[in-house]
Amino acid sequence: MFVAPDILANAGGVTVSYFEWVQDRMGYFWSREDVLSRMESILVDSFRKVVETAEKHSCSARIGAYCLAIDRVAYCLKMRGIYA
Repeated sequence: MFVAPDILANAGGVTVSYFEWVQDRMGYFWSREDVLSRMESILVDSFRKVVETAEKHSCSARIGAYCLAIDRVAYCLKMRGIYA
């Protein structure tokens, strides 16, 4: 049985909140269908990456999600520097 990691299960609301912020800042007005399409694309890709990471490290999806998150933060720190 697959149990979706909490961080992934809650990502839809966070993602759509980000879309609202972008629309407000840029003066965009996306249709409901556009928002749902963008959200689905991001969530499906995120799900795939979490499962791939869990399989790569032979761990649960929850630990896979944390590994992926830590890798992304480490990458950004390396690219931008700690004080950027």
